[in-house]
Amino acid sequence: MQTNSHLSVLIHEQAKKYGSKTALTFRSFGSLKWKNVSWNQFSMRVKEVSNALLNLGMKPQETIAVFAQNCIQYLYTDFGAYGVRVISIPFYATSSEQQIQYMIQNASVRFLFAGEQEQYDKAHRVAALCPTLERIIVFDPSVRISSHDPNSIYFEDFLKLGEGLPREPEVEERWAEANDEDICNILYTSGTTGESKGVLLTYRMYRAALEANGKCVAVNENDRIINFLPFTHVFERGWSYLALSEGAQMIVNTYPKEIQQSMRETHPTCMSAVPRFWEKVFVAVKERMDNSSAVQRKLFYHALGVGRKRNVQYLARGRRVPLALEMEYKVVNRTILSLVRKQLGLEHPNIFPTAGAYVSPEVEEFVHSIGLNMIVGYGLTESLATVSCDRLGEPYTIGSVGRPIDSIEIKISDTGEVMLKGPTITPGYFRRETTNAESFDKDGFFHTGDAGYLKDGELFLKERIKDLFKTSNGKYVAPQMVEGMLLVDKFIEQVSVIADQRKFVSALIVPEYSVLEEWAKENHIGFKDREDLCRNRQVNAMMRERIDTLQQRLAPYEQIKRFTLLPHHFSMESGELTNTLKLKRSVVNRRYQDVIDKMYEE
Repeated sequence: MQTNSHLSVLIHEQAKKYGSKTALTFRSFGSLKWKNVSWNQFSMRVKEVSNALLNLGMKPQETIAVFAQNCIQYLYTDFGAYGVRVISIPFYATSSEQQIQYMIQNASVRFLFAGEQEQYDKAHRVAALCPTLERIIVFDPSVRISSHDPNSIYFEDFLKLGEGLPREPEVEERWAEANDEDICNILYTSGTTGESKGVLLTYRMYRAALEANGKCVAVNENDRIINFLPFTHVFERGWSYLALSEGAQMIVNTYPKEIQQSMRETHPTCMSAVPRFWEKVFVAVKERMDNSSAVQRKLFYHALGVGRKRNVQYLARGRRVPLALEMEYKVVNRTILSLVRKQLGLEHPNIFPTAGAYVSPEVEEFVHSIGLNMIVGYGLTESLATVSCDRLGEPYTIGSVGRPIDSIEIKISDTGEVMLKGPTITPGYFRRETTNAESFDKDGFFHTGDAGYLKDGELFLKERIKDLFKTSNGKYVAPQMVEGMLLVDKFIEQVSVIADQRKFVSALIVPEYSVLEEWAKENHIGFKDREDLCRNRQVNAMMRERIDTLQQRLAPYEQIKRFTLLPHHFSMESGELTNTLKLKRSVVNRRYQDVIDKMYEE
């Protein structure tokens, strides 16, 4: 049963309830061994952080920031800050020096908690430019603190300031003073179109979000939740707090690239993810099957067909499964589909919330067909994650983003924009009065920038309004939909669709080099380097054929007519991707202007 108390005391309330039961499973920095932390231990560390912050003179609604990958210290720090009414601001661990300098200055951050060497080094280099920043506190004890840095300390030494809970009576006074109108977090958006904005998240928003999500998301105290997305991401943050409020065990995965290995080692029952994770699973499973024997391939695709019929054609539509089909499913599930899930470390799956980008219907069907409950949803930082989601036991449509959560009111504007109102919607952006005035209509509905419609109680998205491309022929093209169709191919790693004010649709494509290079060798295609491989006529002909197959369902004006294979990835370092790995189209278009123009030459 959910404990929906104020976040300042949530961990302590759960400790009273669950005591020595495991709350967190984690690996120390640089370690391969998984360890456990009980709810009692979690509560004590949070109290020590709260006491330490008071000993450093933190006042209510002053700001700290956390600049780290996911780790248990991150959770201790956040909840310790909530306990003394201090605002915690998460920074992406991949943020640049320029970005963190802006956020520290914009929010007047006093103390910055840094994760590992990379984060500490960046923070140390900008510290002199940030007059409000008093101290850097380092989570990883192996970090080398500069000899010219007398103000930075390790987290272990910071905790000693709260050892024995010397300020506990004052901490309890802060608990009593805590209210729902306080700011809990300021989350800076990743900024695909310009300078990031600090979204205000209040305790009232969290309370409403936990209550509404608790009613429709089937997570409970028996679940084991693994983190894949960073706590900086509102989706993971909201989902993790929901899991903690339900008493679930949290598996803290520090390094996203190790997620599949971590899953196999820890056997989670739930995980929130972005569609790209499942696209890669889909491609990997399909490739493994295509390379297996004819008999194995036939058995797998038969099992997949049975899974699709039961889980998508019947259960998804709220129809009763025929007895014969149910019996057949039990056989293929036990003998074949369970093996696929076991390869992922998902022997006892519950639910897998998925949001953050366009979900390919082909991938969504596949995940359901192998017996995993993918809960597709939609949300924004400004709505504290969930606006809508699929609900177990209720009909859902492949391609929708689910049903609105109870607390939210959705209005579709005259222009087709999804507009939101309710207790989970942000009061505004930090120190952005002009932007705030423009973000809400006269009735108090928030402009999402997303086009969509409601049908039979479900929300369907069309595209980001500002991302819709209009060709020079006056046709509208939704780039993310086209990109999503291509990303299910094992030869394609990244795509940027080009169409705005152009005669036809084109694309910049980054191949999955390991697969492409293997294919080239099998087909006796010699190449000196990746540039040479991307220019090869046979390679381009093969890619053309695959792209044409993938986009058969598109209208002719939406189809990619020309493409260019790129010999290197889009990256955050080059400014082409945001911290959430979304394309910065303006940067990509500017950087590859010559390449793009060449595709439109007669």
